[in-house]
This record gives sequence, structure tokens and C-alpha cells, in this order.
Amino acid sequence: MSESDQLNTGKEDPGFYDYWAYENRPKIEWPNGAKMAFWVAPNIEFYELNPPKNPYRTAWPQPNPALPGYSIRDYGNRVGHDRQMKLLDKYGIRGSISLSTALCDHHPEIIEACAERNWEFFSHGIYNTRYTYGMSEAQEREMIRDSIETIHKHTGQKCAGYLAPALSHSEQTLDIFAEEASDLFGDEAGFYTCDLFHDDQPTPINLRSGKTFVSIPYSLEMNDTIAYVVNKIEPRRYGEQLKNNFDRLYSEGEESGTIMCIPTHNYQVSCPHRMKAYEEALEYITGHSDVWVTTGREIAEFFIENYYSDAQKDIADKQQNIASLNGADK
Repeated sequence: MSESDQLNTGKEDPGFYDYWAYENRPKIEWPNGAKMAFWVAPNIEFYELNPPKNPYRTAWPQPNPALPGYSIRDYGNRVGHDRQMKLLDKYGIRGSISLSTALCDHHPEIIEACAERNWEFFSHGIYNTRYTYGMSEAQEREMIRDSIETIHKHTGQKCAGYLAPALSHSEQTLDIFAEEASDLFGDEAGFYTCDLFHDDQPTPINLRSGKTFVSIPYSLEMNDTIAYVVNKIEPRRYGEQLKNNFDRLYSEGEESGTIMCIPTHNYQVSCPHRMKAYEEALEYITGHSDVWVTTGREIAEFFIENYYSDAQKDIADKQQNIASLNGADK
């Protein structure tokens, strides 16, 4: 069975969220009148040189042993992390770590340094070389629960968010994450995802449990791996792209609060020749006084407390209007 066959269940839409046009939504006002909520999500990951084989996706494009890919990722943890951490410190940014929780055992010193800075930790699975594809629901549930428990054990934090390892997820991923987090910590954990890329504002997500749950924009096109590996752009162009993205969202934030995230990887953005462009973008963004520099968890909590109910009502009202119009056309 191919990966596409395995993932195709015959649904026209996975049903995670409802259509909700960007214009004429209830206005979002971020704390202190900020036009934009800005967060940085360092993906701090651990890759295995010889991971268990997955029938739907290979961990490395090179033949075994994939030393170039493995060693540059090791560079990210031994060199790149410290470099980016110091830069975020300089501009008063607390990272929201998309964490391969195996790192807690392999590199506890990184976890300790981030915890000392009150950075957020959210789950990115256990290893970034072990994918959700092909897992049974029970296997995926075990993996997700383990990651939530590991974050709490090593940081004391009750994991709020989830990004599937290597963006590999099933139709049950969001439900499982919310259910396992709720079982462990109730409503204090498991209430947002970064795995959906459909909006520039938070949106309510439909779960089978009915739990309050939101998608927080993760700005995939601003991801340094997408920029450098997929789009193959130069550092200067990446810095310009970050500023251009900010300018558009900041302008739209005049009407209703927007979100910008910069997802990073310490083996990408923290290479010496790429740091200048990244720093210039951070300096530019944080130089605006009406930008809320925050974390993924804080964005989700603020939206849920202040706007979640309004968003649900607006979606329901507009869906009803669409249904009425469709009925009138028949």
C-alpha cells in the first residue's frame, strides 16, 4: 500500500475546521493594543543515525550510514542552539520549542538552559526520524503520551501544543493529543496545534471529544528549512522574506490582530553565514512597539479566554447563511 493509499480514507475533507472567510470576522485585539502576536518556534530535534525503518517514508535520502545529514543535525544541537539562544536573548524573545523529547535524555543541558529562560516546550514527538505514518492508533497514542510525560518530567510544564514529528500525522493525531493531555493534566494541557497551515489567525478546531482546541498559525513558508532546502534561497532573501511577511501581517493587524511565527532549526538558521539576515529581521520586527512578543501557549490561552466563543458563533452564523443561500438557489 502506498503512502497516499494509506492516508486516503475517502473523505473529501478531514473536518478539522470549518470554512471561515478571513474578512468580516470578530475583531481580535492583542494585549496592550498590539497589532500582531509574534513568536519564534525553534525546532530542537534529535535524529537517529539508524532509526527503525518506516515503510511509507525513509528517514534519510542517502544510503546508510547517512553521515552528512546526521552530522549537520548534530551541529545544530552542539553549536547552533547556543548561537540562536543568545540571539533570542538579545531581542527579548522567549522561544516556543518544538521538542523531540528524546533530547531530554541525549542533551539535558539544552533543556536546562531553555527552562532557565522560561521558554515554552511543546511536543514534536520523540525522535524526528520516527514518523506517524503506518502507526496504529494505539502506537501513536503511546508515542504522544510519552512525549507529554517527558516534557513534564524534565521541565515541569504541562504540554499545551503539538507539532507532529517531521509533520507526519494521521487523521486521529489531534484527537489523540488532546485526549492524552486531558487525561494527564485536564484543561491545562493539550489545547493547540501547529500542524494546520490554513490561516493567519487562531481558529477553533473540531475534536471528537468536544474539547476547546485551537490552531495557532505556524507560518510554514517562513520556516528556515522550507526557505533554504526547498526553495533554495539565499540568506539575504530569507531576511527580506521575513520582513515582507511581517509588513503585510502588521498592516492587516490594524483591522484585526494577526500572528506571525518564525519556525527555525538550529542546523539551518544558525549557520554563521545565515545569522546576519536572521538578526536583522528580528531587530526589525521587535523594533515595533505594538507587537506582542510572546509564545504559542500564551497566544492560544489568550484567544481561548477572549475570542474562542465569538469565533465559534461567527462560524456557525456564517455557515447557516451559506446553507440558506444554497437552499434558495435550489
